Amino acid sequence: MLNIKNKLELFWDETMIDVSKTTATPKVHEFIRRECVISHDEPWEGDYIGYHNIINDNGLYRMYYQGSKKVDPYPPYKIYYAESHDGINWIKPKLGIREYNGSKENNIILDNKTDAPFASFFVYLDENPACPADEKYKGIAISTESEFSKNRILFCFLSGDGINFRNGWKITDKGSFDSLNTILWDEITQKYMGYARGLHYYDENNNLVCEKWEGIRDVRYIESVDFKNWSDPKLLDFGDADDYALYTNVVSKYYRANHVFTGFPTRYVERTEWTDTFDKLTGVEKRHERYNESPRYGLALTDCVFMTSRDGYQWKRYDEAILRPDPEEPNNWVYGDCFPAVGMIETPGSYPGTDNEISMYVKKNHWMEVPEDLYRYTMRIDGFVSYHATYKPQVLTTKPFIYDGDELIINFSTSAIGYLYIKIKDEDGNEINSYEIFGDKIDRKVGFMDGSPSQLKSKPVVMEIKMSDADIYSFKFE
Repeated sequence: MLNIKNKLELFWDETMIDVSKTTATPKVHEFIRRECVISHDEPWEGDYIGYHNIINDNGLYRMYYQGSKKVDPYPPYKIYYAESHDGINWIKPKLGIREYNGSKENNIILDNKTDAPFASFFVYLDENPACPADEKYKGIAISTESEFSKNRILFCFLSGDGINFRNGWKITDKGSFDSLNTILWDEITQKYMGYARGLHYYDENNNLVCEKWEGIRDVRYIESVDFKNWSDPKLLDFGDADDYALYTNVVSKYYRANHVFTGFPTRYVERTEWTDTFDKLTGVEKRHERYNESPRYGLALTDCVFMTSRDGYQWKRYDEAILRPDPEEPNNWVYGDCFPAVGMIETPGSYPGTDNEISMYVKKNHWMEVPEDLYRYTMRIDGFVSYHATYKPQVLTTKPFIYDGDELIINFSTSAIGYLYIKIKDEDGNEINSYEIFGDKIDRKVGFMDGSPSQLKSKPVVMEIKMSDADIYSFKFE
């Protein structure tokens, strides 16, 4: 029996849903591009920017990202810092930490020409109550002497202020790691959970072979109770989903529901040959240049999908892109599109009086030898996936559950003609029925004709939602 108490429950997977009695279907909702929030046009930033990640530090949003000049020899990476109080207006503070062309008036916090050689830098704000204050901020990176070295390890940096980092220790050497590897603290299981790059293939007998350097790009799971002793990596469990290449993972806890994990892996798609469409696709001259350097640089494209989990290891992954490369412009449809930053920020609605939204951030102009720009993209709160009904009425039926609360709050949307009717009934046949519900709100309090949710709390119930031309995203009792 599910006991949801007064937690927010998302309709992103089948945890709450009786699929045998449900005719409504899941629907992935795409991000909407908004404005450019940062242009990486400082002379010390370079034209090869990647792997942004953001942490919420008591209302101060700290952004970390790496960059280099594409023409530099490997490893040229520097790590940069930016910050914001609202997720819309960002500054690059002059930190006075690392030197560039004789000056420390820049936002560089690490430079792997003077610090330990590293790449793929990720910062995590450690929420473990036992974490020492001077290790509160942990940077995760690859340690390697060259781009093609097979002696890579995943290790950590440590910091007490999120700006000045010192070397830490090895986490694991079991993986290839050439992506943004992420780590979080799960307060429910009291474990650290990590997500790192690996590769795998299938042998002649169709047996899975996990490798560091050959096969399909994948995401591996590791865990630790003390951040020092880590389990061996194991491939994420996607059930019977198709097996295709995932370049990044962008895994975090959902900030509105700490029992739910989200991920936005970039999907890597490499076609086998140059065809007519590549000649007609935007940016053909630059694509030819990349192809001549290495065929896959011209043939590969990337987009982004959404995945969610309740335990951090078994995942529901949707194969319809949540983020596409966008309409063709001179500098998109390249290997390097659709790499979301780790981190969500709740920002005001895009139009006066509308509900708040989730903002996430995606870089543009990759591979083009011009400054890369970071754009803000928005999504409805809880809006990554809904259960959707067409004009012809359909039903969503939950599994039996227990709740604690007096009011039902839903996140939903209908057309003008669309509607929802909600029925909550217990095992003894007692039930309450809502009025017709229509509109578009993230937090609508449901009115009932014949009772109140307080009458059925602490009892096993089933919720039935009859819908027409409508979406429902989440609910909670409070």
